[in-house]
Amino acid sequence: MAAALPAPAPPATTIAEVIARMQAIDEALPATDGVACFNRMYLQVTLGVAQQVQAAAFADPHFVAQLDVVFANLYFAAIDSLSAPASTMPLAWQPLLEARGTAGIEPIQFALAGMNAHINHDLPIAVVSTCTGLDSAPTAAGRHADYQQIDALLGAAEQSVRESFESKRLAEADAHVAAVANLVGNWSITAARDVAWDTALALWEVRHHDTVSALVTGALARSVGLASRMLLVAV
Repeated sequence: MAAALPAPAPPATTIAEVIARMQAIDEALPATDGVACFNRMYLQVTLGVAQQVQAAAFADPHFVAQLDVVFANLYFAAIDSLSAPASTMPLAWQPLLEARGTAGIEPIQFALAGMNAHINHDLPIAVVSTCTGLDSAPTAAGRHADYQQIDALLGAAEQSVRESFESKRLAEADAHVAAVANLVGNWSITAARDVAWDTALALWEVRHHDTVSALVTGALARSVGLASRMLLVAV
Protein backbone atom coordinates (compact mmCIF):
# COMPACT_ATOMS: atom_id res chain seq x y z
CA MET A 1 0.00 0.00 0.00
CA ALA A 2 1.36 3.43 -0.96
CA ALA A 3 2.31 5.86 1.81
CA ALA A 4 -0.03 8.70 2.70
CA LEU A 5 0.69 12.14 1.30
CA PRO A 6 0.37 15.29 3.42
CA ALA A 7 -3.21 16.56 3.69
CA PRO A 8 -4.44 18.76 0.85
CA ALA A 9 -3.57 22.43 1.30
CA PRO A 10 -4.72 25.74 -0.19
CA PRO A 11 -3.04 26.68 -3.49
CA ALA A 12 0.44 28.15 -3.14
CA THR A 13 0.78 31.88 -3.79
CA THR A 14 4.58 32.24 -3.82
CA ILE A 15 7.58 30.18 -4.89
CA ALA A 16 8.56 29.92 -1.22
CA GLU A 17 5.21 28.25 -0.49
CA VAL A 18 5.71 25.92 -3.46
CA ILE A 19 9.12 24.86 -2.12
CA ALA A 20 7.76 24.38 1.41
CA ARG A 21 5.02 22.09 0.18
CA MET A 22 7.40 20.06 -1.98
CA GLN A 23 9.70 19.65 1.02
CA ALA A 24 6.76 18.43 3.11
CA ILE A 25 5.90 15.87 0.43
CA ASP A 26 9.53 14.74 0.28
CA GLU A 27 9.64 14.26 4.06
CA ALA A 28 6.34 12.35 4.16
CA LEU A 29 7.06 9.77 1.47
CA PRO A 30 9.57 6.92 1.26
CA ALA A 31 12.23 7.45 -1.39
CA THR A 32 10.83 4.61 -3.52
CA ASP A 33 7.33 6.10 -3.82
CA GLY A 34 6.53 7.09 -7.40
CA VAL A 35 5.40 10.59 -6.42
CA ALA A 36 8.54 11.05 -4.29
CA CYS A 37 10.76 10.14 -7.26
CA PHE A 38 9.22 12.92 -9.32
CA ASN A 39 8.93 15.36 -6.41
CA ARG A 40 12.68 15.21 -5.68
CA MET A 41 13.50 16.22 -9.24
CA TYR A 42 10.83 18.93 -9.27
CA LEU A 43 12.05 20.37 -5.96
CA GLN A 44 15.60 20.60 -7.34
CA VAL A 45 14.37 22.54 -10.38
CA THR A 46 12.15 24.84 -8.31
CA LEU A 47 15.02 25.75 -6.00
CA GLY A 48 17.03 26.69 -9.08
CA VAL A 49 14.20 28.82 -10.49
CA ALA A 50 13.83 30.60 -7.13
CA GLN A 51 17.54 31.44 -7.09
CA GLN A 52 17.43 32.82 -10.62
CA VAL A 53 14.29 34.86 -9.93
CA GLN A 54 15.96 36.40 -6.86
CA ALA A 55 19.05 37.15 -8.93
CA ALA A 56 16.91 38.86 -11.60
CA ALA A 57 18.33 36.45 -14.17
CA PHE A 58 15.15 36.48 -16.28
CA ALA A 59 13.91 39.19 -18.63
CA ASP A 60 10.55 39.10 -16.84
CA PRO A 61 11.03 37.58 -13.38
CA HIS A 62 7.42 38.37 -12.41
CA PHE A 63 6.14 36.23 -15.28
CA VAL A 64 8.49 33.38 -14.35
CA ALA A 65 7.50 33.54 -10.67
CA GLN A 66 3.79 33.55 -11.50
CA LEU A 67 4.21 30.70 -13.96
CA ASP A 68 6.16 28.67 -11.41
CA VAL A 69 3.34 28.99 -8.86
CA VAL A 70 0.47 28.33 -11.28
CA PHE A 71 2.36 25.37 -12.73
CA ALA A 72 3.13 23.84 -9.32
CA ASN A 73 -0.47 24.21 -8.17
CA LEU A 74 -1.57 21.91 -11.01
CA TYR A 75 0.79 19.25 -9.63
CA PHE A 76 -0.49 19.78 -6.10
CA ALA A 77 -4.09 19.53 -7.32
CA ALA A 78 -3.23 16.23 -8.99
CA ILE A 79 -1.80 14.65 -5.85
CA ASP A 80 -4.57 16.13 -3.70
CA SER A 81 -7.02 14.19 -5.88
CA LEU A 82 -5.80 11.04 -4.11
CA SER A 83 -7.87 12.22 -1.15
CA ALA A 84 -10.96 12.84 -3.30
CA PRO A 85 -13.29 10.64 -5.38
CA ALA A 86 -11.43 8.73 -8.09
CA SER A 87 -13.38 10.60 -10.78
CA THR A 88 -11.54 13.82 -9.87
CA MET A 89 -8.08 12.42 -10.66
CA PRO A 90 -6.60 14.18 -13.73
CA LEU A 91 -6.29 11.75 -16.64
CA ALA A 92 -2.74 12.85 -17.42
CA TRP A 93 -1.64 12.02 -13.86
CA GLN A 94 -3.66 8.85 -13.42
CA PRO A 95 -0.93 6.40 -14.56
CA LEU A 96 1.68 7.70 -12.11
CA LEU A 97 -0.70 8.11 -9.19
CA GLU A 98 -2.09 4.60 -9.67
CA ALA A 99 1.33 2.95 -10.12
CA ARG A 100 3.29 4.89 -7.47
CA GLY A 101 3.62 1.85 -5.20
CA THR A 102 4.09 -0.79 -7.89
CA ALA A 103 7.16 -3.00 -7.57
CA GLY A 104 9.44 -3.43 -10.57
CA ILE A 105 9.25 0.17 -11.76
CA GLU A 106 12.50 2.10 -11.47
CA PRO A 107 12.73 5.60 -9.92
CA ILE A 108 13.77 7.04 -13.27
CA GLN A 109 10.55 5.73 -14.81
CA PHE A 110 8.46 7.40 -12.11
CA ALA A 111 10.41 10.66 -12.45
CA LEU A 112 10.02 10.81 -16.23
CA ALA A 113 6.35 9.84 -16.09
CA GLY A 114 5.81 12.75 -13.71
CA MET A 115 7.69 15.08 -16.01
CA ASN A 116 5.66 13.81 -18.94
CA ALA A 117 2.36 14.58 -17.17
CA HIS A 118 3.50 17.90 -15.79
CA ILE A 119 5.29 19.24 -18.86
CA ASN A 120 3.26 17.87 -21.76
CA HIS A 121 -0.11 18.41 -20.09
CA ASP A 122 0.11 20.92 -17.23
CA LEU A 123 2.68 23.34 -18.64
CA PRO A 124 0.69 24.58 -21.67
CA ILE A 125 -2.33 25.11 -19.43
CA ALA A 126 -0.19 26.96 -16.88
CA VAL A 127 1.30 29.24 -19.55
CA VAL A 128 -2.14 30.22 -20.81
CA SER A 129 -3.49 30.71 -17.28
CA THR A 130 -0.50 32.83 -16.27
CA CYS A 131 -0.64 34.99 -19.38
CA THR A 132 -4.40 35.45 -18.96
CA GLY A 133 -3.82 36.63 -15.40
CA LEU A 134 -1.15 39.07 -16.58
CA ASP A 135 -3.33 40.19 -19.52
CA SER A 136 -0.56 39.64 -22.05
CA ALA A 137 0.16 36.95 -24.63
CA PRO A 138 2.79 34.20 -24.45
CA THR A 139 4.43 35.92 -27.41
CA ALA A 140 5.14 39.09 -25.39
CA ALA A 141 8.76 40.21 -25.49
CA GLY A 142 11.11 37.98 -23.51
CA ARG A 143 8.55 35.33 -22.57
CA HIS A 144 9.83 32.54 -24.77
CA ALA A 145 13.46 33.28 -23.88
CA ASP A 146 12.65 33.07 -20.17
CA TYR A 147 10.76 29.84 -20.79
CA GLN A 148 13.76 28.36 -22.60
CA GLN A 149 16.14 29.46 -19.85
CA ILE A 150 14.41 27.09 -17.45
CA ASP A 151 15.24 24.23 -19.84
CA ALA A 152 18.81 24.19 -18.55
CA LEU A 153 17.62 23.62 -14.97
CA LEU A 154 15.26 20.86 -16.05
CA GLY A 155 17.89 19.26 -18.24
CA ALA A 156 20.37 19.15 -15.36
CA ALA A 157 17.78 17.57 -13.05
CA GLU A 158 16.85 14.97 -15.65
CA GLN A 159 20.50 14.14 -16.29
CA SER A 160 21.11 13.73 -12.56
CA VAL A 161 18.33 11.15 -12.34
CA ARG A 162 19.60 9.31 -15.40
CA GLU A 163 23.17 9.22 -14.08
CA SER A 164 21.97 7.99 -10.69
CA PHE A 165 20.14 5.10 -12.33
CA GLU A 166 23.04 4.23 -14.61
CA SER A 167 25.73 4.37 -11.92
CA LYS A 168 23.64 2.37 -9.46
CA ARG A 169 22.95 -0.32 -12.02
CA LEU A 170 26.23 -0.30 -13.92
CA ALA A 171 27.42 -3.46 -12.20
CA GLU A 172 24.16 -5.16 -13.07
CA ALA A 173 24.39 -5.03 -16.83
CA ASP A 174 21.48 -7.40 -17.28
CA ALA A 175 18.36 -7.53 -19.42
CA HIS A 176 16.34 -5.54 -16.87
CA VAL A 177 18.69 -2.55 -16.96
CA ALA A 178 18.91 -2.66 -20.74
CA ALA A 179 15.13 -2.77 -21.01
CA VAL A 180 14.64 0.24 -18.72
CA ALA A 181 17.37 2.20 -20.51
CA ASN A 182 15.72 1.46 -23.82
CA LEU A 183 12.30 2.42 -22.48
CA VAL A 184 13.30 5.87 -21.20
CA GLY A 185 16.14 6.58 -23.63
CA ASN A 186 14.00 8.25 -26.26
CA TRP A 187 12.21 10.63 -23.87
CA SER A 188 13.59 14.16 -24.15
CA ILE A 189 12.71 16.96 -21.76
CA THR A 190 13.79 19.64 -24.24
CA ALA A 191 11.60 18.17 -26.95
CA ALA A 192 8.71 17.90 -24.48
CA ARG A 193 9.02 21.57 -23.51
CA ASP A 194 9.22 22.63 -27.16
CA VAL A 195 5.98 20.77 -27.83
CA ALA A 196 4.43 22.23 -24.67
CA TRP A 197 5.20 25.76 -25.84
CA ASP A 198 3.56 25.11 -29.21
CA THR A 199 0.56 23.62 -27.42
CA ALA A 200 0.35 26.71 -25.20
CA LEU A 201 0.30 28.95 -28.27
CA ALA A 202 -2.51 26.86 -29.76
CA LEU A 203 -4.51 26.94 -26.53
CA TRP A 204 -4.01 30.69 -26.31
CA GLU A 205 -5.49 31.16 -29.77
CA VAL A 206 -8.64 29.15 -28.91
CA ARG A 207 -9.02 30.30 -25.30
CA HIS A 208 -12.30 32.07 -26.04
CA HIS A 209 -13.77 29.03 -27.79
CA ASP A 210 -14.90 26.74 -24.98
CA THR A 211 -15.76 23.71 -27.11
CA VAL A 212 -12.49 23.78 -29.03
CA SER A 213 -10.48 24.34 -25.85
CA ALA A 214 -12.21 21.41 -24.16
CA LEU A 215 -11.56 19.13 -27.14
CA VAL A 216 -7.88 20.08 -27.30
CA THR A 217 -7.24 19.73 -23.56
CA GLY A 218 -9.20 16.46 -23.43
CA ALA A 219 -7.19 14.94 -26.26
CA LEU A 220 -4.00 16.23 -24.66
CA ALA A 221 -4.80 14.58 -21.33
CA ARG A 222 -5.52 11.24 -22.96
CA SER A 223 -2.38 11.22 -25.13
CA VAL A 224 -0.15 12.27 -22.22
CA GLY A 225 -1.70 9.57 -20.04
CA LEU A 226 -0.99 6.98 -22.71
CA ALA A 227 2.67 8.03 -22.89
CA SER A 228 3.00 7.77 -19.11
CA ARG A 229 1.57 4.24 -19.12
CA MET A 230 4.24 3.27 -21.61
CA LEU A 231 6.97 4.82 -19.43
CA LEU A 232 5.67 2.97 -16.37
CA VAL A 233 5.81 -0.56 -17.74
CA ALA A 234 7.42 -2.79 -15.11
CA VAL A 235 10.31 -4.42 -16.96
